[in-house]
Amino acid sequence: EATLDLAERRRIRSAIRELQRQELERDEETLASKRFRPERSSHRQDDKENWPQYRRLEEEQQAALAALSEQLEAITSVEELTKLLRAAGEYEERKLIRAAIRKLRAEEIE
Repeated sequence: EATLDLAERRRIRSAIRELQRQELERDEETLASKRFRPERSSHRQDDKENWPQYRRLEEEQQAALAALSEQLEAITSVEELTKLLRAAGEYEERKLIRAAIRKLRAEEIE
């Protein structure tokens, strides 16, 4: 509601600012507590148990990327590479394909 008393308006604005300041402090405390959570020991144990599986998957992915890289060198058409790019699901695959497209376009310009 509107009030004509200037002193009352000042008190209201001051109260609003104080509430906003308190809300910001609570938000900052919440963020800080989320940001600096201690690591759970069970999580570390899970990592140790899954490390060989993770390592194997990483090696398989590296082998697949190497095979893809060899395949891309044999392709000489930007259209074919674009089709592969649209069909690719992994970031690393798309990255390799985009690099091959850039290389072909640079060769065409030369």
